[in-house]
Amino acid sequence: MLARRVRTAMVEDPAPARVRGASRRQRLRRDLTLVLLMLPALAYFLVFHYGALAGNLIAFLDYVPFLGITGSVWVGFDNFSEMFRDPAMWQATWNTVQISALQLLFFFPAPLGLALLLHSLTGGFVRKFVQSVVYLPHFISWVIVVALFQQVLGGAGVLNGMLGDHGLSTIDVIGNPDMFKPLVVGQVIWKDSGWGMIIFLAALHQVDEQLYESAAIDGAGWWRRLWHVTLPALRPIIALLLILKLGDILSTGFEQIYLQRASVGPAAAEVLDTFVYFTGVANGDWGYAAAAGLFKGVVGALLVYSANKVAHRLGESGVYR
Repeated sequence: MLARRVRTAMVEDPAPARVRGASRRQRLRRDLTLVLLMLPALAYFLVFHYGALAGNLIAFLDYVPFLGITGSVWVGFDNFSEMFRDPAMWQATWNTVQISALQLLFFFPAPLGLALLLHSLTGGFVRKFVQSVVYLPHFISWVIVVALFQQVLGGAGVLNGMLGDHGLSTIDVIGNPDMFKPLVVGQVIWKDSGWGMIIFLAALHQVDEQLYESAAIDGAGWWRRLWHVTLPALRPIIALLLILKLGDILSTGFEQIYLQRASVGPAAAEVLDTFVYFTGVANGDWGYAAAAGLFKGVVGALLVYSANKVAHRLGESGVYR
């Protein structure tokens, strides 16, 4: 009886709700400065990310910018039907998948390998120097990166100059459509591997050194310590980054591809990002381009959802629960 009366009093007494409400107001007053600092970033995401999603409506319109959304003709799924029948769209999709698969196979492990190598260095000065050097390419714009590769691997570049001086046949790597996809992946590895290494380095610093010492005492060599200590500690980070990479698999970097598209032609270099640009902005077919962009976004969201489910089944937390 006493327990029942206590529970009834707790349900009927509104005091706890008032206490909770006062606690929220107190926390708001305490963190008011932080909340105000957060508002500009929150407004940015609401306006330019979530609010911009409403613009996907033009994928179902014969959109004319001068008429606006309300004045344009509603065509339903006609833009999608035309898109799925367009060989150029499927060629761009295939090129995108090929480049993304090569990046997933070669670029994704590169930051992890760099982090493991850098973490194994014992000298503090050497580690900081190498870390600074491999960071630097990330801060160079793609315009400069493409120009550097053209100066080295182009038809009149340094490589062909050396080959010609030694009487060997020259090769134009930049203008060769068959070498375009490996070239793009190599550029990404050179530019962004050092930057992607930061996350893995931070995770490696959290691994308890006593685990390595215990494994060494038990006779484990470098490879077994890597396999049984390092990689299990990095597995949640690897799973998270892999899920995010799969969600972005249909985005290969517009600026990098656009700057080199003319040298090899659309058949080898057209990807979904450039296809949307040339179809919508250059040719003025805004509804068709929006349909292609929406298709890419839906596929990316489905890949994230599927990969996250797989991660949960493997015992990882994934991106969300």
